[in-house]
Amino acid sequence: MSAHVESMAPMTTGRAAAWVGGIAAALLAIAMLGKAGIVFALLIGLMLTGMPISISLGLTVLTFLFFMSEVPVEAVAMKLFTGIEKFEIMAIPFFILAGNFLTHGGVAKRMINFATAMVGHWHGGLGLAGVMACALFAAVSGSSPATVVAIGSILLPAMVKAGFPKNFGAGVISTSGSLGILIPPSIVMVIYAVATNSSVGALFMAGVVPGLMLALLLGSVAWYRARKYNYPRLPRASWAERLKALRECIWGLLLIVIVLGGIYSGMFTPTEAAAISAVYAFIVAVFVYKDMSFKRIPKALLDSANMSAMLLYIITNAVLFSFLMTSEQIPQIMADWIIGHNLGMISFLLVVNLLLLAAGNVMEPSSIILILAPILFPVAMQLGIDPIHFGILITVNMEVGMCHPPVGLNLYVASGITKMGITELTVAVLPWLIAMVGFMLLITYVPAISLWLPHMLGY
Repeated sequence: MSAHVESMAPMTTGRAAAWVGGIAAALLAIAMLGKAGIVFALLIGLMLTGMPISISLGLTVLTFLFFMSEVPVEAVAMKLFTGIEKFEIMAIPFFILAGNFLTHGGVAKRMINFATAMVGHWHGGLGLAGVMACALFAAVSGSSPATVVAIGSILLPAMVKAGFPKNFGAGVISTSGSLGILIPPSIVMVIYAVATNSSVGALFMAGVVPGLMLALLLGSVAWYRARKYNYPRLPRASWAERLKALRECIWGLLLIVIVLGGIYSGMFTPTEAAAISAVYAFIVAVFVYKDMSFKRIPKALLDSANMSAMLLYIITNAVLFSFLMTSEQIPQIMADWIIGHNLGMISFLLVVNLLLLAAGNVMEPSSIILILAPILFPVAMQLGIDPIHFGILITVNMEVGMCHPPVGLNLYVASGITKMGITELTVAVLPWLIAMVGFMLLITYVPAISLWLPHMLGY
């Protein structure tokens, strides 16, 4: 999975399309922004060579600063250290560690059993259980690929064994796994908050209602298709069986209450909540459920450190890139251009959606946010767009990007589980993907969906 986080997918068709789109974008940037447009042209050119995004960012910034700018080197060094000296960044490795403990610690298995007991008797019961289990696991993991791995590796073989087509199971889990970055806690939201100095707590609360709505939408698509094609249904579970399943997964569900309840009540900050969730997940996995042996702990720690280092390296270089954007006044130039051409809020948000979806073809979510958020955010503020609503809009776009080729992380994770090709998986997720695009437009133009809960809670 880490290979896909750092670089573009090695697909011939996707790479050719990326080259064409990248060259066009580079020429457009130079035409619109002049000297400043060279920054984007250089960045796009380096990424098209297949160079890791973090190194592309760093080389772009250093090349421009040393040869085309008069910014003192001392200022660059100082910004490099002060830019990542943010308390919120500490939440990222803790949430990654918690997700690893939960993935391998038996929590996912018990959440699936609970979800199956609750909705398994409906049309497409195991598919609906997959959506519900993904939503529950998303509320404790903060990562989409981790959700797909945890739920998909257990549920997909069970669905095939029960008589569901492999395409149906793959479509449900690949798209429902994207809930991992929308339902709080969310690593992607933390990265957005770091990039734009927004409130992590407000973003977490803003993701609750859209996350539940999207889970309901994805479940509805699964139910409709299961009913239309007469897919299997499980026997109705008794209330005794449901209570037994609830008791078994209650330790995992309590983490949701601890994290969100603690943040809302003011007992601890989102970063402290991340640390508490990591410790709690360790205790549950090792001492309560006992599904993780002491021998497996070093691997979980090493995997978490590997992923955290990769993200922090990208963040470090993105901080320099953001500094370059500010020093060259690129956001202001773009804002003046948009306002000068009478592009209002509606047109701007449409352009943002298209830009983010296009970026999703060649980059993964963390890189997209760290590169584009510092550029788009000031423009959005000038147009009067709420920063929290803008963050949820970007997050939903990232969800869609994780489910379409060529760099859809969820597709690659699901491909590893199902042994299906990316093309085959793309066809499998299409019904859910169409629904997600419609939901994205709803979130874009109805900010009350995102802002109702934060406003009610006083954020």
